[in-house]
Amino acid sequence: MPAPFAWIRAEPHGIHVAPADCWIDPSQPVERARVTHGHGDHARGGHGQTVATPATLAIMELRYATRDGATPVEYGETIRLPGGVEATYIPAGHVLGSAQILLEHAGERVIVTGDYKRRADPTCPPFEVTPCDVFITEATFGLPVFCHPPVGQEIAKLLKALRDHADRCVLVGAYALGKAQRLIAELRGAGHHEPIYLHGAMERMCRLYEEFGVDLGDLRLVSDHSKDDLRGAIVICPPGALNDRWSRRLPDPITAMASGWMRVRQRARQRNVELPLVISDHADWGELTRTIEDVNPAETWITHGREEALLRWCQLHQRRARALALAGYEDEDD
Repeated sequence: MPAPFAWIRAEPHGIHVAPADCWIDPSQPVERARVTHGHGDHARGGHGQTVATPATLAIMELRYATRDGATPVEYGETIRLPGGVEATYIPAGHVLGSAQILLEHAGERVIVTGDYKRRADPTCPPFEVTPCDVFITEATFGLPVFCHPPVGQEIAKLLKALRDHADRCVLVGAYALGKAQRLIAELRGAGHHEPIYLHGAMERMCRLYEEFGVDLGDLRLVSDHSKDDLRGAIVICPPGALNDRWSRRLPDPITAMASGWMRVRQRARQRNVELPLVISDHADWGELTRTIEDVNPAETWITHGREEALLRWCQLHQRRARALALAGYEDEDD
C-alpha cells in the first residue's frame, strides 16, 4: 500500500503530481503545467499546456507571449486529470486571477496555495478557506515581525503627503502586476478621483485589469503631460524607476513605495524611499498562522519565504509540518 500523499512530491523546480504527470507552478518549461497566478516566479512561458484561470492566462499572454496550449478553468470548476486526479481552482485573494489549486486523489485532498492574502482587495475575489489533508502554503512574510497595518491607514498617509505638498507630486513605486492596480483601486475607494499618472511600463497591465471589469478611473501617461500638469498628482511607476533618470521629468517628487517589505526600514533606506507604504499582497504572520488554523490540515508543507519560523510555530502548536526546498521563487518586490 503506498504511503499517504506519495502521489504528490516537492521537487526543486515545482510540485509534481505524479499520477497526472503534471506540475504546479514549475520554474522551468514542462509538458503540462497548472499555474496559480501570473507573477514571474510562478508563471513562465514554454510549457506544452498551461491550465489556469482566464485572467491568469491573459496576464501570461501579455507578459510572456504564451498562447499555445492555454487551457482556461473557472473558479469552482473541477477538471479531471489523468491518473484519477481531480483539480479545482479556488480564489486565493493575491492578485487578479490568482487561485489555490485543490487536488484530490485516492481519497486525499491537497491544496497548493501559490501566493495569497486574507485581506480585502477590490481587484480580485477573496481567499476561500477550504478543508484539506495537506495544505501547501507560502511563507513570504513568515516572521512574527511582519504585521501589516490596515490598508486604509497607508492610503491616508499617501493622501496627506499629497495635500501637504501641492506643488510637488508623490511618486509611488509599485509592482506592475497586482500592487499598482490595487493601490489605484484603494485610492479610488478612499475618494481620490483625480487623474493618476502612470509610467509607460504600467499601462498595459492596468488596461488588462479594466478589461476584466476592474474600474481604475482616470489614468494618464506621464509622457503625455508637462511637469506642471503633474504638480499635486500621484504618479505610479515600477520600483526600479523610482530613482531612475525618468523621474527627473517630475516636479520634485516625494518618493514612496508600496510593499510589505517597507516594514523593514533598511529596505526603505536602500531605495531612498521617503514615504514607505506597508501594503502587501501576501499574508502576514498573523494571516499565515490563522489560515493554518482555519484550514486545519493534517499536515502543512511550507514553500518559499521564511519557512523555518512557520515550521517552528507549527511544531509548537502540535501540527505536523515540513519545509520544502523549492528553487526559483522570489518575492518580486511584493
